[in-house]
Amino acid sequence: MGGVVSDEQARRWRLVLGRYADSNLPRGPGDGELDQALGYLYDREYTGRGHRHAKGGGGSLDPSVVAAVNWLGRARGLFPESTLERLQADAVTRYGLDDLLADPETVNSLQPNAQLASALLRMKGQLSPAAADGLRTLIARVVADIVERLKPRFTTSLNGSRDRFRRTPHASAANFDWKRTIAANLANVDPATKRMLVDEVRFAARKRRSNLHWDVIVLVDQSGSMAASLLHAAVSASILSGLPGIGVRLILFDTSLVDLSHLATDPVEVLLTAQLGGGTNIAQAIKHAETLVSQPSRTVVALISDFDEGGSVTALLNSVRRLAAGGVTLLGLAALSDEGEPWYDRNTAGRLVTAGMQVAAMTPDRFAEWLAEVTA
Repeated sequence: MGGVVSDEQARRWRLVLGRYADSNLPRGPGDGELDQALGYLYDREYTGRGHRHAKGGGGSLDPSVVAAVNWLGRARGLFPESTLERLQADAVTRYGLDDLLADPETVNSLQPNAQLASALLRMKGQLSPAAADGLRTLIARVVADIVERLKPRFTTSLNGSRDRFRRTPHASAANFDWKRTIAANLANVDPATKRMLVDEVRFAARKRRSNLHWDVIVLVDQSGSMAASLLHAAVSASILSGLPGIGVRLILFDTSLVDLSHLATDPVEVLLTAQLGGGTNIAQAIKHAETLVSQPSRTVVALISDFDEGGSVTALLNSVRRLAAGGVTLLGLAALSDEGEPWYDRNTAGRLVTAGMQVAAMTPDRFAEWLAEVTA
């Protein structure tokens, strides 16, 4: 490696590599606690590959010496929140420290976030009964946080459609009226640059929805890559179930189907019932959705998937064409990674669009607005 390595760079590499780098990168002064906390967790990487644990200094892998719950408490005082979230996720999901989830006080002290919840959902079948109780508590906290953020958006979007003939002073992205905004600022176009200076921003008021009933059939892919999307899908379905004029059917699928419509109001139970992993048969799910449609012009089929079809693509496209021809509104929501990045098969998604399905990669709050637009 060329160039001069600074003392700080050497210090960071030493903390990354652990005590096995002592001969070339001695531990810096004052880094003892950091090294011990990191070593307690990540030395498992070395022992898992057959390395013998080094004697002297640092932490021990013996749980009787440094319990996982005590380790987490120490780590909380040593690392910033972003690093702590990574450490606790690795501890539970990568190195199997069930003690963290089996201790109620520790569970209550964990910082709940969607990334950790998604990782836990992927491994929930491997947890001990005591840890499973902690998982339920943690998932419930994460769900409550997401509901608090999403419910106002769904309620605002779906309890009333936009009324373009009535202005409102209530400024929000959901109410932004771009057509009237452009019309109001046409006099502000610079002929030289062709750019518009916006002085007036217009927003449309909302009118209450009519009493017409809509059926929303939510199909959620529960293959292994779908943990983050499943989390938000379960929350979205629960919020929709509580809104007037909307009936929700919630179907989870991989290579088989499970109808969880009776649990749609309870996202925690949906998440703990789901079995992430296995293959994907979207064609089977869409064909099943065909049997659930009673009022095509008042039905939305929302498919949440990575579109990595393991079944018959031809059968899938045929079902989509039949539903679209019958007047059903079809929405395809591409899977998002734990970091919120789109993660899906673009070729299959493109073919679904050609067959009559609208496909987009968006966050759950935007899904609320999209659903409001198609049911207005």
